[in-house]
Amino acid sequence: MNRQLTPRHLALVASVISALWLAGCGSPGTVPGQLSAAKVEQSAAAPVSHGSNAANARDYRRDAARHIYDANKSRIYSGQLPPMLYAVGTLQVHIDAGGKVLSMHWLRAPKHAPEVIAEIERMVLKAAPFPAAPRLGAVTWTDTWLWDKSGRFQLDTLTEGQQQGD
Repeated sequence: MNRQLTPRHLALVASVISALWLAGCGSPGTVPGQLSAAKVEQSAAAPVSHGSNAANARDYRRDAARHIYDANKSRIYSGQLPPMLYAVGTLQVHIDAGGKVLSMHWLRAPKHAPEVIAEIERMVLKAAPFPAAPRLGAVTWTDTWLWDKSGRFQLDTLTEGQQQGD
């Protein structure tokens, strides 16, 4: 009997291979999609995560951003950001139904500042678990990180704005 793989079978095989690849990627403490080797030591205490009542990923942004702010209070830039930022990066974080970080995907990585990439990834991993969103299950959180040369930041979702340049 001569069996040919149909497009549907090929898609299924590709999905299984992708899932296996994602499950096996990364070293302990890292997740697929990271650009740095940043990881969190197992002894690091995760912040207390309150649930999210978000009905969609857009609503979830605010809960995830507040969670990052709560975990990094001393790193938040207070007030309007200066007109020139050291780095700007947009990161997607895939979160499972329990708030665990499954993977990260940079939509815009500040490649001129690899230390910022590593620090953002470290902060995301350290902040896990993120708020569980029972109405959503797994969710993808996308936000833009606005990074000052001082090492402090704001997230676009909660930004206080930026000063006008001369």
